[in-house]
Amino acid sequence: MAGFRALAAQVRDPARAPSQRRQALRKCLERFAPYGHRATWQHLCARAGFRPEDRTPEPVRLVAALEELEEARAVWLTYEQEFARRRRQQKHLGIRQPTALDDWHRHTWGGRALLRFDDPASTPRAPLAVVLRGLIAGMEASVSGADTRAPVLAAS
Repeated sequence: MAGFRALAAQVRDPARAPSQRRQALRKCLERFAPYGHRATWQHLCARAGFRPEDRTPEPVRLVAALEELEEARAVWLTYEQEFARRRRQQKHLGIRQPTALDDWHRHTWGGRALLRFDDPASTPRAPLAVVLRGLIAGMEASVSGADTRAPVLAAS
């Protein structure tokens, strides 16, 4: 089974047919889909300018969708690295019970369905990375008692 980076390379590979490149992009969503698979796919298609059911979209549009997904994934991986660093530090200090912040992370492990949408057409119009930054900021603010909806809604 190929990982996200190998699939991303397939999307960028000009030797592959557009349908194969599209399939590789869809498989990327099995590794990282912040809105859930279907909603993330529809969001990427709308932002890149091709229809979700288009079997042979222009390769440049597929790469544009991939770049948006990769940027969002980079935001999430940075968050996960910070989470791991913080947990190591807490454990070193003898704090073994996860905090409320850690509980949220446990439910969103792997970056799938971080912000689930039942209606794929209702996803925010903003780039995925902007929405994820707002979601992470809102989640961290909720632990401190601030309103969690404002940063996410401001990003949409």
